[in-house]
Amino acid sequence: MALDDPKPIGPGGHRCPGPSTRDIILDDGWQVPDQLVAESYEFLGDGDVSYDRYISPEFFEREMTSLWPKIWQWVCREEHLPEVGDYLTYDIGRYSILVTRTAPDTIKAYHNACLHRGTQLKPSDSAGTVDEFRCPFHGWSWQLDGSIKNIPCRWDFPHVTDEGYRLPEVKVESWGGFVFINMDPEAKPLADQLGPLAEHFSGRWDLSKRRVALHLQKELPTNWKAAQEAFLEAYHVYETHSQGLATAGDANAQYDVFSDFVTRFVHTIGYPSPHYTEPQTQQEIFDKMRDGGGVVVPDGRTARSVAAEKLREELGAQWGVDLAAYSDSEMLDSIEYHFFPNMCLFPGVSLPMIYRFRPIGMDPGRTMFDLVFLKLVPDDALEEFPPDPIPVAAHESYADAPGMNPGLGAVYDQDTNNLQMQYRGFQASAKRGQTLGNYQEARIRRFHQTIDEIMART
Repeated sequence: MALDDPKPIGPGGHRCPGPSTRDIILDDGWQVPDQLVAESYEFLGDGDVSYDRYISPEFFEREMTSLWPKIWQWVCREEHLPEVGDYLTYDIGRYSILVTRTAPDTIKAYHNACLHRGTQLKPSDSAGTVDEFRCPFHGWSWQLDGSIKNIPCRWDFPHVTDEGYRLPEVKVESWGGFVFINMDPEAKPLADQLGPLAEHFSGRWDLSKRRVALHLQKELPTNWKAAQEAFLEAYHVYETHSQGLATAGDANAQYDVFSDFVTRFVHTIGYPSPHYTEPQTQQEIFDKMRDGGGVVVPDGRTARSVAAEKLREELGAQWGVDLAAYSDSEMLDSIEYHFFPNMCLFPGVSLPMIYRFRPIGMDPGRTMFDLVFLKLVPDDALEEFPPDPIPVAAHESYADAPGMNPGLGAVYDQDTNNLQMQYRGFQASAKRGQTLGNYQEARIRRFHQTIDEIMART
């Protein structure tokens, strides 16, 4: 079937003509982790997704009541709290959570509000080291373990008991070097939500062995769901990143739905899009991937294999790690897992990102995008405190942020430049919902189905 054949693929059918992502990865000739070539797709329906889910204050309020307080969500890395007394605050919508290390092997979290008259114990988006949590209004204070420490003029509060006025705790668990919280006292263990993610991210994909190299934060003028959906499919490469069609297998990307909470795509780099019909040599593909640099692709080699080889040499030397076991796919390809509700994880080496998308305050049209890069480190590397987040203003380019690769930054600009226009389109459209592809946008559909299933429980 020709690429532009108007005959539709039936429900559940998938992939453009040509080699699949799995075919390309196996043809590289490497022994790859089983999870990299696993496939898990099913037809999830084809009804429109209402725009009201993105712009309606009523729907947003339902999320704040029935979704965010009921779900595990990533708040920080363990290395953000290396010492007893280290704390940070995590804000999402109306909620503010105080996260602190109370003992060398214990991290706790509390609702960030004084039990006297409600003042935040620590400002939003703050971090530091303390030996108590003291209200800045009247001086009520608590020990790190949440027990009451001091109430000025305690004689005036005979109705206040020590046990009844412990700071209300929020559930905390760690996985992969990340700290997660859940505000629901009856929440099931984090492992239930992680499901297959824990198995996939084991061995050399274990993210606890990596460290934060760069952390950018940018406010996006759209709903938190729309912001992350821009990263859940490669369908947009055709138009948004058209400069990459010569070297990105976008339309043949693989999409997987492993559970209600875990989905994935894999799209190859160094293999042209089915939309790109101009003949190319492997040398020409390599030059477009790597801007040439005088490297020659030998006869019988592919641009993918040579580019991966160069990255093993360069990044291995830069980080002081041995990358010999990592396949061409792990070195090059965009391998992105989504962990519900708002986290994306990449196990690859040259694209080692973590994303987080969370509402800012109670405006459904404001989202904080955390873009974190995790670097591999030697097994004997010393612990190091993560770099502070670098704010990127709405009008600024990611490419200008200190430490950011300018070329990659320009790609992120393309990814997020459409979002304001899309959000305005949600409001202006006569057609009141978005129409999703059965395969390439299946992750978005699963995402919304899971939202509905969770909110229906309360």
